Parts: sequence; C-alpha cells; structure tokens
Amino acid sequence: MDENGSLYVVAYGKYEVRRYQIGDTEEMVVAGGNGQGNRLDQLFGPCYVFVDRDHSMYVSDRNNHRVMKWEEGAKQGIVVAGGQGQGNSLTQLDDPRGVIVDQLGIVYVADWRNHRIMRWPKGATQGSVIVGGNDNGTQSNQLSYPMGLSFDRHGNLYVADYNNDRVQKFNIE
Repeated sequence: MDENGSLYVVAYGKYEVRRYQIGDTEEMVVAGGNGQGNRLDQLFGPCYVFVDRDHSMYVSDRNNHRVMKWEEGAKQGIVVAGGQGQGNSLTQLDDPRGVIVDQLGIVYVADWRNHRIMRWPKGATQGSVIVGGNDNGTQSNQLSYPMGLSFDRHGNLYVADYNNDRVQKFNIE
C-alpha cells in the first residue's frame, strides 16, 4: 500500500500489477498488462511489488530474472537489477522474489535460486551480495531460498528464509 491507501496487487498469471484506490470501483493496470514477455512494457512472472514515496513501483519479474521500476503513469519500466539473463554473476539474478528500496533509492533483492540478498545502488549495472551467497544452507551466513524483505526503523534488514523456516535479522551498513 502507499501512503494514500492505494493497494497494489500482483496478478501473476496476467503479467501485470494492478492498483486499487479507496473509493474506486475498478482497478487500474499500473505495470505490465501487455501479455507475457521481456519487453520493457511487459512482465513474465511478476512476483513482488514495492511502492516508494514517489509512487514508483519496483516489481520482481521472476521469469525475466530482473527487477523493473515503473514510475507513476509510465507505459514501460526500467530495468534496475538483473536483466542479463538467468545466472549468478553480479549482473544477474535467478528467479528474484522480495524487493525493497531504501530512502537513497538502493534496491535490495531476494535472489531466490542463488540463495543471496543483493544490493543495487541507483543507476548501477551490477549489484553486490550483502547476505548469503555461500551456497544453500542452514548456517547464519547462508540462506535457502530467500523470499521476503523488510527494514525496521533502525535500518536492520529482515529476510524470510523460506526453506530454513526462519526469519533472519541483519545489520547492514
């Protein structure tokens, strides 16, 4: 939800994100909606959405292995993380899930099949691994299919570590 109370919902099988505003009887497609694909106006497996204070949406596009930013009113998105095919290099993602953006515009992505959390500064062409990336596992420095991400008011990052049935807290600087 945004600060105006609008609700953003990922319609996975329709390859779009919809916005529901309080008082409206119809939803509005605000990202994707042009069928399955990898063009900048398409999504293929939208999974998670984060809305910033400017009402820009960040959508994890699982099957395109990228995170897209859709500014309010835009007809197409901008690739802000991944988008270089499936893989585990610092320019790639593999089935991204949770996405969150801090006040500086830094994008954090749960890189599902690479068992890591990546950070992509604004305008960066590659990210950096900030949590995990040490293979699939149960140790404190390992993740097993990370999904959701959240920050608390102190800047700690919380990671929903799906296959380990836990939520881990990380102090990142």
